[in-house]
Amino acid sequence: MAVPKRRMSKSRKRLRRGQDHAASIRPQACPRCSSPKISHRVCDSCGYYGGKKRLEVEDS
Repeated sequence: MAVPKRRMSKSRKRLRRGQDHAASIRPQACPRCSSPKISHRVCDSCGYYGGKKRLEVEDS
């Protein structure tokens, strides 16, 4: 089994782990009202998901 010969410094370890963050959630356009919404979620502005009305939204 391979064993490191020297201890890895904190800065080297942190430089390597700088890429290990979660990707940001990108909003997509709602197919019905074209407002930005998170995918696989009910649209906040029109209340539709999957072509059906799922949520009552009052107009402001």
